[in-house]
Amino acid sequence: MSVASREKSADSSSLVELVAIVAVAVALAFVIQAFLIKPFRIPSESMVPTLAIGQRVLVDRVSGHFSSPDRGDVVVFKPPAGADEQPSRCGAEDRAPDSVCPRPTRTRSDANFIKRVVGAPGDRIKVRDGDVYINGRRQDEPFAQDCECPEYDREVTIPPGHFFMMGDNRGQSADSREWGPVPEDWIIGNAFFTYWPPRRVGPL
Repeated sequence: MSVASREKSADSSSLVELVAIVAVAVALAFVIQAFLIKPFRIPSESMVPTLAIGQRVLVDRVSGHFSSPDRGDVVVFKPPAGADEQPSRCGAEDRAPDSVCPRPTRTRSDANFIKRVVGAPGDRIKVRDGDVYINGRRQDEPFAQDCECPEYDREVTIPPGHFFMMGDNRGQSADSREWGPVPEDWIIGNAFFTYWPPRRVGPL
């Protein structure tokens, strides 16, 4: 084989190798986003001051298959259908005006929301001026913004397999108070790390 032929063959092999590497990298990125870790951009001010508009976080899509979220976890999820409408829809037509929405609509929205878990299945919950009361006890929530919010003094019980979500910016968050608790299988995963902007890089 001539020198020119060998060089041509080497160039072809290098090109094939490069294409293979790129293909594997793309496939790995797809698998990671689909099954392991997904990036998410904060779309609204509902989680201020914890998360600002445009901030980016990583969402763990694995641990939810082995354990349920805890109160205090920040999670990304599909809200009930009607949650992204104005006004939001509650799944209980007989909802009392002095209670939070006790149950969601039957189907889920295509939107992605990010909120904090404040109530678990079986909890009796009410909300006064943005403060959460679980089973009659006011919760210590240093992450929550003070607000003059509507009061929901009537206790409701969170259904089995559902979690109650609220934004940290209580006065600027449409959440489970309006559209009800979220079924566990609609939760995409826990937000565990923020990677943008650089000045806010770190664990949540």
